[in-house]
Amino acid sequence: MSIAPDELRQVARKRLGDRRGFVPHLIVYVLVNAGLVAIWATVANPGVFWPGFVLGFWGIGLVMHFWSAFISRPITEADVEGEMQRLHDRSGGAHAA
Repeated sequence: MSIAPDELRQVARKRLGDRRGFVPHLIVYVLVNAGLVAIWATVANPGVFWPGFVLGFWGIGLVMHFWSAFISRPITEADVEGEMQRLHDRSGGAHAA
């Protein structure tokens, strides 16, 4: 079973959008966080490194964006068939009633 051309086109457009959106996301992340670190550093008594919270939590989002844009792939019919076969083999070939 193959993927319909319209569905394939939709998946391709989403992946391209994710990939093209990653670099601007990365640039904004670096610039905003550099500004926050600069503000923190110019305070007379900086104290707790509060920009670390923004760096960390926003960094998690940036990693997830990278993952979805460059690492993950859509589930294919072959993936579904393979999982069905593993489940069938694991159950000893018994069919559910």
